[in-house]
Amino acid sequence: MSIMSYRQALNHTLSEELARDPNVVLMGEEIGKFQGSYRITEGLLDEFGHKRVVDTPISEEGFVGLATGAAMLGLRPVVEIMTINFILLAIDQIVNHAAKIHYMFGGQAKVPLVIRTPSGGVGQLAATHSQNFENWFAYCPGLKVIAPATPYDARGLLRTAIRDDDPVIFIESLSLYDTKGDVPEDDPYTLPIGLAEVKRQGSDVTVVAYSRMTPIALQVAQLLDKEGISVEVVDLRSLRPLDRPAIINSVKKTNRAVVIEEGWQSYGIGAEVAATIQNEAFDYLDAPVQRVAGLEVPLPYALNLSQASKPGAQDLKNAIYRTLEGGKRWQK
Repeated sequence: MSIMSYRQALNHTLSEELARDPNVVLMGEEIGKFQGSYRITEGLLDEFGHKRVVDTPISEEGFVGLATGAAMLGLRPVVEIMTINFILLAIDQIVNHAAKIHYMFGGQAKVPLVIRTPSGGVGQLAATHSQNFENWFAYCPGLKVIAPATPYDARGLLRTAIRDDDPVIFIESLSLYDTKGDVPEDDPYTLPIGLAEVKRQGSDVTVVAYSRMTPIALQVAQLLDKEGISVEVVDLRSLRPLDRPAIINSVKKTNRAVVIEEGWQSYGIGAEVAATIQNEAFDYLDAPVQRVAGLEVPLPYALNLSQASKPGAQDLKNAIYRTLEGGKRWQK
């Protein structure tokens, strides 16, 4: 095992997959000569050349459409969209074409396409550069949507996504790129899409999280352990397909649930998780499912307002207090 940042895990995996399979190609704005806005593709142009690492024009709809056609003809494009905010320009190509071609062609055409894009806000990027749209794509049949929270998961799931014959939306978090963790560097391991992982065992309450919210959930679980509260943390990792059995099994064990997500609460991933618990584990619940999410406003530019708009550790702690003992014993 070696210590590797989330950024390094992605970079090394892309390099290895380019070397392993000549059909893998990278496309995106400034990923070659500039080495990517977040340095995920650093060094790959020098190593593999312009035919494998393709700088595209600033036209998301155009190069996602190009990648979809290339995937139908046998290549395995990995497209980088600079942020998920810009993916809206390509939503027709993704939702109306890439997601549906295999079905509409009766299985005669495949679209082994990966679209990598960072989600969420970091720093003062304001309203149009700090959004979470992963739920828009998790809504769409024909797409797979994954959102790893650790370097280990990012490495294993990116390998799986590149080798998958279906289009995959690979959600990264701007806030996670510099985080570090143990990764087996020389082991070409893969992780299955569609399986959540219990990142921490607990007995009093289940916290369901994904992407940037998973480290926050683990931080809160560690703090509450000192207060005698045992928190189980379930990291979804995959948003579509969603590992409903993992969620239900945890709630049956703890009898309480809190769902946390970075994006807006209405119509979000948390709503789907809460509905799953309601439908399949209602008789096991000792308290209503609590939800924690971002405030439903365009993210402000002012730093204090931006921070106040995002869900944090204290918000999660308060939700856990509310769900325990009717919120009376533990409320702070």
